[in-house]
Formats: sequence, C-alpha cells, structure tokens
Amino acid sequence: MHQATIPTRQDAHSRAPSFARWWSNARTSLAWIVVVALGLRLGSVGLLHTYKFRTNDLNFSFGWEMGRIGAAIASGRGFADPFEGHTGLTAWEPPLYPYLIAGVFKIFGIYSLASAFVMLALSSLFSALTCIPIFLIAKRCFGEKVAVASAWTWALLPYVMFWSTKVVWETSLSALLLAFLFLLTLELEEKEGWKPWAMFGFLWGVATLNSTSLLSFLPASGLWVWYRRRQLGKSSLGGIVLASVLFLACNAPWVIRNYNVFGKFIFSRDNFGAELSYGNLDWAEGTCLCFLHPTQNVYAMKQYVTLGELGYVNLRNERSMAFIKARPGRFLWLSIKRFIFFWDGAPKLTKVWWLAETKNSLFLASSVLMLWGLGRALRKGMPNAWLFFWLTLLYPIIYYLLYALPRYRHPIEPILLILGIFLICEAEIKGRPIGSR
Repeated sequence: MHQATIPTRQDAHSRAPSFARWWSNARTSLAWIVVVALGLRLGSVGLLHTYKFRTNDLNFSFGWEMGRIGAAIASGRGFADPFEGHTGLTAWEPPLYPYLIAGVFKIFGIYSLASAFVMLALSSLFSALTCIPIFLIAKRCFGEKVAVASAWTWALLPYVMFWSTKVVWETSLSALLLAFLFLLTLELEEKEGWKPWAMFGFLWGVATLNSTSLLSFLPASGLWVWYRRRQLGKSSLGGIVLASVLFLACNAPWVIRNYNVFGKFIFSRDNFGAELSYGNLDWAEGTCLCFLHPTQNVYAMKQYVTLGELGYVNLRNERSMAFIKARPGRFLWLSIKRFIFFWDGAPKLTKVWWLAETKNSLFLASSVLMLWGLGRALRKGMPNAWLFFWLTLLYPIIYYLLYALPRYRHPIEPILLILGIFLICEAEIKGRPIGSR
C-alpha cells in the first residue's frame, strides 16, 4: 500500500513562488483580465436568468424601442415601428444597435430566449473588452499601477456589470467605443501616417450611428489632437480631412435614407423635441415624465399615429419650448436638479427606501472620487488631465437639458473609474493622506 503524502510547510512555500510568478504575469495580462470579466458577466446572465425578460408587456422590455425596431427589420418591415403596432418607418433611434438586434432575431428568433441570451452575451463581451482601453489609457496617463487596478476593478465591479447583463441597449457598446476613441485621441499626437486618422474618422462614424450623445465629445477630441500635434510641430490638415471624409461617409447612407423617408435632413435621430418635452413641462421635477411617452400614454400614442413621427415630435417640441421661454428661471432650476441627479443619482420610487438611498450614496461616492481625482490630476499638471476634464464637462450637458437616468452616465464610466482609482492610488503613496503634497 502507498501511504498518503502529507503536504509539508516546505511544499507550501515552494508552491507560493509559483503562484506569485503566475500572478505577476496574469495581473497585467489584458487577455486574463478580459477572460475573467467575460466569464463573470456570462455567469451572471446564466445563473440569474437575466435573459428571461417579461412577456406581459408584449416583450417591450426586451430592448424597448430598439427591440421593436429590430423585430420590424427581422420581419421584413424595415426600420420601423418603435412602439406598439405597425406605425411606419422611423428615425426615433440611431440605426446600429437595432440592426444588430435584427441580425440576432433573424438567426435565433424574434424575442426568443436564445436571442435574449445572445444579446446579453454580446453586451457582456463589449463590457469585458472595455478593460483593454481602460488599461491602456490609465497606463499612458497615470502609470501601470493605476492601469492594473482600473482594469481589474472594471472586470470585477458588480455595478458596471449590471448594464451588460440585464439591459438590451447600446449602453455597453457606447462605453467601449468612447473609451477607444479617448485612447485614440491620446495616441494620435504621436502617430504618423494615414491609418490612425482613418481609424479615428471611422470609429467616430460608428459611434455616431450607435449613440448620438457621444457626439458631444467629438469637438474636444478633434481639437485636442490638432492642438497637441501643433505643439509638436506636426501637420494635421491631411489627417483631419481624411477623418472627416470617413466620418461623413459612415453616416451618409443613414442621412440619405432619412431624407428619402421624411423629406428633410435628419443626421442621426429625430426625437429630440419629444425627449425635451418629457423633462420640461409645468409639472416636471428633473426626472423623466415617462407617463407622457407613447408607450405609456394612450392619448400620446394616438397623437403619434395621427400626426406621424415628425408631427408628433414637432408638437412636443413646441410645447416644451413654450414652457422654457415662458419660465426660464424654472428651466434653469430644473437643469440644476438634473445636474445633481446625473452625479448623485435620480430619485427612485420604491417601497424599500433605504435601498434606493444606499444606491444613490454609492453613486455619489463614485462621483466624488472622480471629481477629486480629476482635480488632483489637474493640480499636478498632468499633461492629459485636461482631456478628462473636457469629456466630463461636455458629455453630460445634453442630459442637464433633458432629464437624467443612471444609465446615461455609463458610457463615460470607464474614464470616471480611472480617475477614481488614480486618486486611491495617490492616497496610498508613502501612506500620505489624500490631497497632501
């Protein structure tokens, strides 16, 4: 008989260096970080059954307007029907994500469980891949320690997993695209040749087709590249022309389609006037007046069908603009409240009041860490800190005018996370308190 071998303390010590060597390699391995992040997200989708959407709302919670449009495309009706019934062609949403949903519906079935799982798996993949630009941005701007901590935090943090594992929307893809655009903006100052400029224009075109709100960062992104290259004595004119042509070429088919359908220029989507009215009327309090939306209001739906999409949007726009002109002080106060809700979390109607307050407190804490980290970076004169500033300043402006929801902040969460982790790492240096020199 063979006697069982009892592990000795020496064996444990001999294994420890092996693990240490593995971890020293794995902790900075983007492949490992992405694999772990994807595994956690897919595991959450499977174990929590988040792919089982409600069906008592005619599957509207499966992608909402984008899901409806995707179903219409997959059914052969074209880019149409954002709400209940067959209401005709639409430009209520930008085209990229509805077409992605339609492709999944074509293969796996309209509103099927398989399609739901695939869509959440794709969102999980987008979220996991976001670890890559997070790591590269943080390493370039703040060093490897911040890069490793930021990427692993994004991979493991339950809050950022929520949007990729429970929501069929463009949110996770927007975060990935914006993070890569931020990284490319940083890198273009030293890149040569036409390929980086081509990628810059193409990525901005794709981002616009995915989410119109990302456009708010485009002016700062382009001017930053031009200014930084000008400081280095590098020419940018040819690259800017190439990037602009590719950006316009990406969006041209959609613009032409909208002109042919609606008889007017519509760059990305046509529903701004309606969205403006859901946050700016006499009884508004800074949050979305969702009960006015055609999906929740029979009278609004009748108006949409009777007037057509553009007629309905124009009507809502006229009412909201009349309110803003008549009560500019009230509009300013609502905008201030929306600023607070964007960074502190919007009020939630729930029976478990303490849970809502806890979530908002954590939301506020992340905002404080980010702003403090941004201030620290600016105070230290870090060369790329101002690009973080411009993104943080410009991106939320549209939501200060309309209404704020927690989901709207997610596309800039990767950048905010880096700033928060930078602050924490700064606090650990030589045990000094935060903010000390």
